[in-house]
Amino acid sequence: MHKGCDIMKHFSVLKEESIKGLNVNPDGIYVDATLGYGGHAKEVQKRLKRGILFAFDEDMDAINYCKKNYSFKNVEYIHSNFVNMKHELQKRGIEKVDGIIFDLGVSSVQIDEPERGFSFMKDAPLDMRMNKDKDFSAQDVVNKYSTSKLIDIFFKYGEEKYSKSIAKNIVANRPINTTLNLVNIIKASVPTKYFNEKHPERRIFQAIRIEVNDELNVIEKVLPDAISFLNSGGRICVITFHSLEDRIVKNTFKKFSEDNSLLKGTPETNDQRLIKLINKKPILPSDEELTKNSRSASAKLRIVERI
Repeated sequence: MHKGCDIMKHFSVLKEESIKGLNVNPDGIYVDATLGYGGHAKEVQKRLKRGILFAFDEDMDAINYCKKNYSFKNVEYIHSNFVNMKHELQKRGIEKVDGIIFDLGVSSVQIDEPERGFSFMKDAPLDMRMNKDKDFSAQDVVNKYSTSKLIDIFFKYGEEKYSKSIAKNIVANRPINTTLNLVNIIKASVPTKYFNEKHPERRIFQAIRIEVNDELNVIEKVLPDAISFLNSGGRICVITFHSLEDRIVKNTFKKFSEDNSLLKGTPETNDQRLIKLINKKPILPSDEELTKNSRSASAKLRIVERI
């Protein structure tokens, strides 16, 4: 169970900037693709009058927390990964929305719960599932993947230069079932100075978490759907926390702001852009926010509007 006072210690990154960027219409239809513990949803719903917010999260703990602690009257919760947004909205008779917000990555609350296995600083079973109903966890990646497959995800998702030695040591020391067990193997696989200064465990845990939750693929899949669902003047706000996420968002927005042929079958037949970039460069956290929440240091916000 979560204690309310503990949850409130966690800040929604770039909240003011993203809510302002969403430009909420009181009678509009909005989607919070990553409900979490309600930071952005709370701000959107209090700006709504006759409008509605559809709030997605694959972590039922987050949905239950919001149901218990907020008296939202114009929010419908959807227990699903946002990659299923199109299907879930159409099931509810929704074909167009006025805004969508994505706050990507793992939440502070998930990191701070040792039993979820996201943190490399607390001992716990290797897990890292955002959806606890899934069968596939970090233990499957660490204990079942081949050396070459581990090297590949550590390079691709963690951009870790010692991927080969770390992967080989993992395979040699199986089974590995706890977070600190894995951290110790990573530590033994790299020079001491490098471990102390560069913290490769952070990148390896990130890579495993991305693999477990298929994070980058779902972002790449959902963004075209999100754009297609926007009404004219509707906006998408995306907050990313590492370069791999941001690269996908940046490149997708660039493509759709230049070429409408990517959305085949839509009513647009003229040679025109589907979206325009509200901010060409990402919005970064303020010094004040960085002081309050060090985890916001890598955050970037990108906003687009449907033409």
